[in-house]
Amino acid sequence: MNTDVFGLLFDEARTYSYWQKKSVQDSVIREIYDLCKMGPTSANCQPIRIVFIKTPEAKEQLRPCLLPGNIDKTMTAPVTAIFAYDMEFYNQLPITFPHVDARPWFTQTPEDIMNHAFRNATLQAAYFMIAARAKGLDCGPMSGFNAEMVDALFLKGTTYRSNFLCNLGYGDKTKEYGRLPRLSFEDTCFFC
Repeated sequence: MNTDVFGLLFDEARTYSYWQKKSVQDSVIREIYDLCKMGPTSANCQPIRIVFIKTPEAKEQLRPCLLPGNIDKTMTAPVTAIFAYDMEFYNQLPITFPHVDARPWFTQTPEDIMNHAFRNATLQAAYFMIAARAKGLDCGPMSGFNAEMVDALFLKGTTYRSNFLCNLGYGDKTKEYGRLPRLSFEDTCFFC
């Protein structure tokens, strides 16, 4: 068991709000996505859709969508990812799950579509953040934003809906406070 890996991905990793002035190469983002897409989803449905906001102009468009406490950390992050889900992800199932028509499994009701899209895209976003940490990036996920505004500005004309935002870059470890407490196994888990 390589304990350095667990430190990199979990024990020593943290959520960042302060960033070094160091850019993130597009090639690194592509490598991270190529790892993320390999994580399991229901019937390999892969509903995640991601918009990477990097330019100053796009950041300024995003600014009014953010809650006040998230503005500075987002404006200074090299990249902000909009993790979204595709409400028509099932149209890709003939490609991603070709051995049987799985579309009816996911499309019984609008609630079915929403639940499967949201749940599986959230899993994929978590895979993305773990892969980002493995590739040396730090992450700052957040839900403090106006999703309707983000969807109208960045996802207009698509069947995508925003889930959460995540700042990506190289965290400034000199400005972060200590790790916050975590709940114990006994507080959160039980066996049946």
